[in-house]
Amino acid sequence: MGMDREARLSWLGTGRAYEGRSGAGDPAMTIDGDGARGPSPMDTLLLGVAACMGIDIQEILRKSRVPLEELDFVVRGSRAEDHPRRYTRIGLDVVLSGPRPEDSARVERAVELSRDKYCSALNSLRSDIRITTRIRYRTPAAAPGAP
Repeated sequence: MGMDREARLSWLGTGRAYEGRSGAGDPAMTIDGDGARGPSPMDTLLLGVAACMGIDIQEILRKSRVPLEELDFVVRGSRAEDHPRRYTRIGLDVVLSGPRPEDSARVERAVELSRDKYCSALNSLRSDIRITTRIRYRTPAAAPGAP
């Protein structure tokens, strides 16, 4: 099998806010369906795609010896009006400084490679992903003095 990952998410008990973490010792993050205590799940998805592409682009440019001083993204998503209200379009503006004018072809290639081949987050949105679910119930704690 591939590189398995596990993440855990827990409802914070009020509203639509959850706290999650992945891996051992990773910092926790808050995801909030109301957007009050953290980004919403759908905004988190957009941020994940942008961050994934950023890491790819940064690494590809480093290997290509293209100087990079700043790398920012503006990411926009258009959602369907009907449920499941999925993204029907995602657009990214890649804003950077450092590359010289003669590096523009390598910058364009780095963005294309990330988008089309390397960005795991973006490619996880493909329709052929297999999703399974399982329901488990917590067993209530036994009452004191119960057998």
